[in-house]
Amino acid sequence: MLIGLRRWWRRRHLDAHRIPAAQWQRCARRLPALARLSAGDLERLRDLASLFLLEKTFVGAGGLDIDDDMRVLISAQACLLILNLGLDYYDGWYEIILYPGTFVVEHEEHDMAGVVHSARRELDGEAWGRGPLVLSWADARPAACPHGPGSNVVLHEFAHKLDMLRGDANGMPPLHRDMPGQDWTQALSRAYESLSTAVDRGEETAIDPYAAENPAEFFAVLSEVFFEAPQVLYREYPAVYRQFSRFYRQDPLQPA
Repeated sequence: MLIGLRRWWRRRHLDAHRIPAAQWQRCARRLPALARLSAGDLERLRDLASLFLLEKTFVGAGGLDIDDDMRVLISAQACLLILNLGLDYYDGWYEIILYPGTFVVEHEEHDMAGVVHSARRELDGEAWGRGPLVLSWADARPAACPHGPGSNVVLHEFAHKLDMLRGDANGMPPLHRDMPGQDWTQALSRAYESLSTAVDRGEETAIDPYAAENPAEFFAVLSEVFFEAPQVLYREYPAVYRQFSRFYRQDPLQPA
C-alpha cells in the first residue's frame, strides 16, 4: 500500500513541479553524458530529476548561494545513474550540501594497536550511507573534470550512495536477480587487481589511479568512466563494462 501511495503522490505532483522545458534544455546541453540519450530518455530523466528535487533538500554551506540551475544540473546527473532503476534507489536520505570549493573533514581512525587518531582531509565530495551527500561546487560544476578527462565528482558520490544500499560501501551494490554475484565479483576483482598492479609499478593508466584505493572507490571511479567515457572502460575492462551495463540497465556505447 505504501508503495502505491508513493507512486500516486509522485504522479500527482509531477505535472505541477516538472522542471521547466527551457531550463531543462539549457542544463542538459551543459552535460556531455546526456548527449547520448534519446529524446524519450531525456524526458524520462527530466521527470526523475523533477521528483528528485521534490524529495531532496539542497543546502548551501561556506557562504554558497545555490540557484535553480545548480540544483537541476546535480539532480540530472544523480538521476542519470538510476534512469532505468528508479528513484527508490535514493531512499532513506534527504540532503545535498554544497560548498563553494573543497572542504575539510575530520575523521577518527584506529591504527593496528587500537589507538585512535584524528585525521583531517580536504575533499571535493563525500557520501554518507543514511546521511547527506556533500559536494564542492567548484569540482561538481559541468566540465570541471577535477581528476582528469572523464572524471565527474557528482556521478562518483552518487555511485557511492548506490554502493551503500546494503551497508558500508564495498564495491558491490545490490545486484538484480538475474545477475550472478560471482560474475560481478570475478570481473571487478580481476580488473581491480590489474589496475592496482599497474599503479604500484608506477605505470600510466587510462583509469584514475585513485580507483585502486579500495573496491568502493574502484566502483565509484569506474561508474564515472562508464557514463562519461564508456569507450575507455570497454577498452580497458570489457567484462566490467558488461557488468555495469547490466546493473545500470544502460549501454552508453549504443546509439540512442
